[in-house]
Amino acid sequence: MNFSEISDTLITHFGDLVLLHKAEVGDSWVEIPKDKLLEVGRFLKENPQLQLTYLNSVTAVDYLQTDPKKLKRTSWEPHIKVVYHLSSLFLKHTFVIKVTLPRWSDEEQNRLPSLPSVSSLWSTADWQEREVFDLYGVEFTGHPDMRRILCPDDWAGHPLRKDYTPPQEYEGIRCH
Repeated sequence: MNFSEISDTLITHFGDLVLLHKAEVGDSWVEIPKDKLLEVGRFLKENPQLQLTYLNSVTAVDYLQTDPKKLKRTSWEPHIKVVYHLSSLFLKHTFVIKVTLPRWSDEEQNRLPSLPSVSSLWSTADWQEREVFDLYGVEFTGHPDMRRILCPDDWAGHPLRKDYTPPQEYEGIRCH
C-alpha cells in the first residue's frame, strides 16, 4: 500500500481526527491528537491490510524560534512534534505519524509535556521513548522505565531543546 491508501484507511476509520500532510519531498505523514495515539497505533499494527508491526524510530522536533529577527516572520506557536516511523516488514510499506505537544504541559513553564507510551504496542519504543524523554523532555505515561538513558540522572535540562543552556561545569569538570 502507498501513503494515500494507508491514510485513506485511517480517515475512513477515524474521520477528521486524522490531519493529512502530503510532502513534496521526503516522507508524507498524518498528524493525530495525542489522546488517540494508542488507538490509532493499535489499528495501524493490527489491521490485516496495514500490518505496521515494526516501529523504526520515535523522535521529536522542537519548534522554537530563538532568533528575534526570524521570530517576527514565524506564524506558529512554539511546540514539540513527536514523530513515529512505522514499517510493515510483511507488506513492504512504511508510514509516518506525528503528534503535536505544547513545549510545556498546559503551558506551565518547566512542567514537561506528556504522551501515552506506545511501548506496549511496539517493544522497540522502550529505549526510543527514553531517549526522547532525556533529550527533549517529553514524558511517556505508562512507560515501564521512564528514566534518562544518555545523560546522568542528575543532569539539569534536556539538551536538544532549543532553549537549553549547557552547564558551565558538571561534577567539577568544565563542560566547554
